[in-house]
Amino acid sequence: MHLEDLSSVRLLIVGDVMLDRYWFGEVSRISPEAPVPIVKVERSEVRPGGAANVARNAAALGVQVSLLALVGNDEPGESLARLLKEGGIDASLHIDEAVTTTVKLRVIGRQQQLLRIDFETMPSHEVLLAKLSDFEQRLPECDAVVFSDYGKGGLTHIGEMIGLARVAGKIVLVDPKGDEYAKYAGATIITPNRGELREVVGRWKDEADLEHKANALRTELALQALLVTRSDEGMTLFHAGGTLHEKAVAREVFDVSGAGDTVIATLAVMLAHGADWAAAIHVANVAAGIVVGKLGTAVVTRDELDAALN
Repeated sequence: MHLEDLSSVRLLIVGDVMLDRYWFGEVSRISPEAPVPIVKVERSEVRPGGAANVARNAAALGVQVSLLALVGNDEPGESLARLLKEGGIDASLHIDEAVTTTVKLRVIGRQQQLLRIDFETMPSHEVLLAKLSDFEQRLPECDAVVFSDYGKGGLTHIGEMIGLARVAGKIVLVDPKGDEYAKYAGATIITPNRGELREVVGRWKDEADLEHKANALRTELALQALLVTRSDEGMTLFHAGGTLHEKAVAREVFDVSGAGDTVIATLAVMLAHGADWAAAIHVANVAAGIVVGKLGTAVVTRDELDAALN
């Protein structure tokens, strides 16, 4: 299949953003101070992460993307704003003086992640209310809304936001976090991975048990669909019309960080463009198979996706 022109699609991404830093270096010896490798850092990179990576992935497919998020008044926040602007993303980054922008620092040696260090603080109530007001103003200008929840506090008002989006007739997609899924009630679709779903519904004995548990959760939350991303087992969609499964298509798995961002971004683009469930999850699965072959939080370009679909 060929991707059609997607330039008329308008997405609003809301959620927790972060700056992903990478320090790349060589490892040739073990420290005499402790049994840990010594990394001689040779270069560094910064990339948008979290909801900002969802926005990057959507923009890479040629759609119009707006991003609504919170950052601190600091260098990582400024770096995020610059990177998003360079990526053609209309970013509304609310500055909270009381927090520092979330940063994930990954140390890479010989193409392997050796260590990750996280820097984060929770946002303040006043800035979250301002973000909710901004959301209401931006809602009429989009076809679909993606909520990217990384549990950093930026989606405190998600229940209210989902309600507003549904009243406005928008497609609502949620990448969930934690074990409290009641706040996602009324969304069009949620996209937990295997481990995240297990936290909420418990373990399943077989495919029939998984289908029963997934559909029970879907009904309880009044969702149209629930997509479970299952790593090497591909992904499975549960909806009122039945169950759809896509086998994993990755040729080589190099790095799974950010793969969920690629899935939900691609899914949102396809649904907003009018694709049915089967076509939407097929394209999202192919995109995931491409991005896990790249190092770190990465994107799949429209050309890469088009080539893989044909």
